[in-house]
Amino acid sequence: MAASDTERAQQQVIDEIEALSSIYGDDWCVVDEDEKIYCIKISDCLDQPKWTLCLQVILPPGYPSAEPPIYQLNAPWLRGQDYTDLANSLEEIYVQNLGESILYLWVEKIREVLVEKAQSSDPEPDIKKTTEEVDEDDGDDFLIDYQPIQEDQIKMLNYVTSAESQEDEELPPIHHGNPITDRRSTFQAHLAPVVTTRQVKRVLEKLYENKKIASATHNIYAYRIYCEDKQTFLQDCEDDGETAAGGRLLHLMQILNVHNVLVVVSRWYGGILLGPDRFKHINNCARNVLVE
Repeated sequence: MAASDTERAQQQVIDEIEALSSIYGDDWCVVDEDEKIYCIKISDCLDQPKWTLCLQVILPPGYPSAEPPIYQLNAPWLRGQDYTDLANSLEEIYVQNLGESILYLWVEKIREVLVEKAQSSDPEPDIKKTTEEVDEDDGDDFLIDYQPIQEDQIKMLNYVTSAESQEDEELPPIHHGNPITDRRSTFQAHLAPVVTTRQVKRVLEKLYENKKIASATHNIYAYRIYCEDKQTFLQDCEDDGETAAGGRLLHLMQILNVHNVLVVVSRWYGGILLGPDRFKHINNCARNVLVE
């Protein structure tokens, strides 16, 4: 493909992404701009949707002129014949529009299928059955040994050391929570009692020395330190690429009223988008390690 053709194709993709982003608003999500991974939440109606589906797409370098998008359809109810029929419809749209931008056509085709389902006599999806499924075997080989927190260590969380204490610079004990795995993504929380920001830094450095933790897709963290002399909290958080996750983690710590503690949640992404469920897992991991 000539340089001008390549540029034209790139511009075509940029224009398409901009258009989809403005059409679908909050339902359009950029997972990874560099890798061109996007996610679109599609439902049968806006007010009280019965049927929703998440379309994850990766746009390869040859899209749209020479390659179709790589896609995944995620919905708890979508399996068997339903999946095959929908996949065939998307394939057909691609073949009929070779070389053209097709994501809008795909999204609207999926919406059409969802509307048909809503209007038919199909019973509504039973989401509860599937949201609790966890594949225990996935990803365990890269996890740290689970260490339950001892009671006396909980007391340490609330123990305020004065700023003059020489022990501030010591590396606090680090505890690793029980991992949660969902659709090949694994989440694990790590906790350490801290009373200075220098300790926070030391704990993070220590965690990143572990290759498994360093290789996590995201290491989200938040800490709260109570400064007795000023009667205020020193607190901060980090998303590490998982937008808004750090803030939610800090909010959880505020609700639970914990202080003098750093919580880090590692997430190893397994290739399947979890949508809002990922925040649930991040918070559950953190909550478990805090209340243990």
